[in-house]
Amino acid sequence: MWCIGKMTKEYRQRMYDLLELYAMPYCEKEPVVCVDEKSKQLLQQTRTPIAARPGKPMKEDYEYRRTGTRNIFMAVEPKGGQRQAEVTARRTKSDFVRFIGQLVEKVYAGAQKVHLVMDNLNTHFRSSFEELLGDERAEQMLKRVKFHYTPKHASWLNMAEIEIGIMDRQCTGGRLTSEAMLRSEVTAWKRRRNQAQARIEWKFTRQDADQKLSRHYVS
Repeated sequence: MWCIGKMTKEYRQRMYDLLELYAMPYCEKEPVVCVDEKSKQLLQQTRTPIAARPGKPMKEDYEYRRTGTRNIFMAVEPKGGQRQAEVTARRTKSDFVRFIGQLVEKVYAGAQKVHLVMDNLNTHFRSSFEELLGDERAEQMLKRVKFHYTPKHASWLNMAEIEIGIMDRQCTGGRLTSEAMLRSEVTAWKRRRNQAQARIEWKFTRQDADQKLSRHYVS
């Protein structure tokens, strides 16, 4: 199934903003941090798996029991080679505000400005902070933050999706039976990636966009 969006003036403006942001040289004082969320279903085994042996992977029965879902917040600094991933019971407005607060006030406390790249989920706007924290506290938290939003129907422009895809392949793609197991796996994966300073190299430029997509632009 395709997601077919119109490349309107707003679409192009947001796309250009992000592509120019990604093209900027790395600056520790102005980190670019891409944020997204992922829902993970917890699946319990109904039969004991057959343990792995040399040359043979573990075998799981096709049946399973659903035991709920959890949310994973992801924040990745593509050029800094750092990411924050947190498992939460829900994905509410207050969960999101708390996660961003930790990023801004703890992880990037020394930054002069934090560029946050996000999609258009209804919790991802300044109004969420003002509603939960009040205008004064929200202003204090966000005074060093600049929000950058992907165009609607263009989440491919958010590099957090790339990092979530890597996490799925390396960590969360298999059957995880409990919140404790999910937290443990995500924490260990995040530590390994950060220790390796794994970066994302973004190569798609504004010039590439105009060359490949201009025939779809809506005047």
